[in-house]
Amino acid sequence: MNNISIKLAQIPDISKIALLFDAYRQFYEQASDIELATNFLRLRLKNNESVILMAENNNQQIVGFCQLYPSFCSVIAKPTYVLSDLFVDSEMRNLGIGRGLLEAAHQYAANNKVARLELTTAKDNVIAQALYEAMGWVRDEIFYTYHKTVRG
Repeated sequence: MNNISIKLAQIPDISKIALLFDAYRQFYEQASDIELATNFLRLRLKNNESVILMAENNNQQIVGFCQLYPSFCSVIAKPTYVLSDLFVDSEMRNLGIGRGLLEAAHQYAANNKVARLELTTAKDNVIAQALYEAMGWVRDEIFYTYHKTVRG
């Protein structure tokens, strides 16, 4: 991961992160929409609703990011972070950037006395699963995850 630094994103960084966030959304079969991506990220940071860690090269180009959402676990009665988004520019993969972002997220959580990180990934995303498991993440074999769209 030579020449890559990982930093906490600030509002002025959003326009650079939004391009990768839009690519991330397209990876999950959403239509490209830079304005939506920019506005969504701006509101998350402005309202202190998420933490974004960004991987930046020597040219100040964002080559990867992860986004953490604060949450809580009632069972352990402690705060947690949901690592909702992790994405590395397709041309920069296999250079350790994803691993670096995961390590930075872990350190950020530890520094903020967060008890646990949680994430979900697609069942067919075996490359990501291998990285997570190699880094000590444990796949849940007990619980299923459900979701329901809210209309109104």
